[in-house]
Amino acid sequence: MIVAETERLTLRHASPDDAIAMRSVFCDPEVMQHGDGLQTDDWIRLWITRMNCNYNERGYGLWIFTQSFDTLAIGYCGLTWFPNINGRPEVEVGYRLARAYWGRGYATEATMAVRNLAFSHHDLDRLIAVIEPDNSRSIRVAEKLGMKYDGEVLLDGYDHSDSVYACQRE
Repeated sequence: MIVAETERLTLRHASPDDAIAMRSVFCDPEVMQHGDGLQTDDWIRLWITRMNCNYNERGYGLWIFTQSFDTLAIGYCGLTWFPNINGRPEVEVGYRLARAYWGRGYATEATMAVRNLAFSHHDLDRLIAVIEPDNSRSIRVAEKLGMKYDGEVLLDGYDHSDSVYACQRE
């Protein structure tokens, strides 16, 4: 199911057919440098299953995105609910993009579409991005979304704090 389209991208629900293409995201050390590390094929299949559960339970999740002229998954972008970020529930806009597609503005284009969808369709008033402080590329994307630095957070299982960026619906 398509959830959003931009000039160059299509965001849609994840499908089991995306598992092989998503290896270019989850199995690339550079892409996963600021994440939970490299993942296995079994983990990717479980991730797709979890995303479909999120769509059903919350109405949103992390969506696959493709170039408009193709069906090949080149990354994901979407919304994740966190029950406790510094004492309050939050919804994060997050993304990952296969390295072959870096530098084309796709991350900004996809996150802007998701931000607009979150504020218009999901009636959210605030979005955050949790970003490692040395991840300058993601910080630039967050700033292009209109996000501003909002503090630090230490997530469960992590040994370092991440930066929180936030924006409000206007």
